Amino acid sequence: HEQLLKMMEERMMDVEQKLRLVKRLLQDKVNQLKEQLSKNTKADAMVKDLYVENAQLLKALEMTEQRQKTAERKNYLLEEKIANLNRIVKNLASPSFS
Repeated sequence: HEQLLKMMEERMMDVEQKLRLVKRLLQDKVNQLKEQLSKNTKADAMVKDLYVENAQLLKALEMTEQRQKTAERKNYLLEEKIANLNRIVKNLASPSFS
C-alpha cells in the first residue's frame, strides 16, 4: 500500500513538472503572439498611412497632368499666333521690297 502511495506521489510530481513545463511553453507562446500582434498593429497603421499618402500623391499627379495639358494647349495656341504674326510680318515686308 505504501509503495503504491509513493508511486502515485512520484507520478503526481511528474505530472506537476510536466504541467509547469507546458504552462511555461504556453506563456512563451502567449508572449510571442502578443509581440506579433503588436508588430501587425504597427504594420497595419503603416499600410493605412501609405494608402492615404498614395491617394494624395495620385491626386497631386492628376492635378499636375491637368496643368501640363493646359500648358501644352496654351503653348500650341501661342505657337499658332507666332506663326500667324510671322506671316503677317512677311506679307507686310514683301510689298516694301517690291
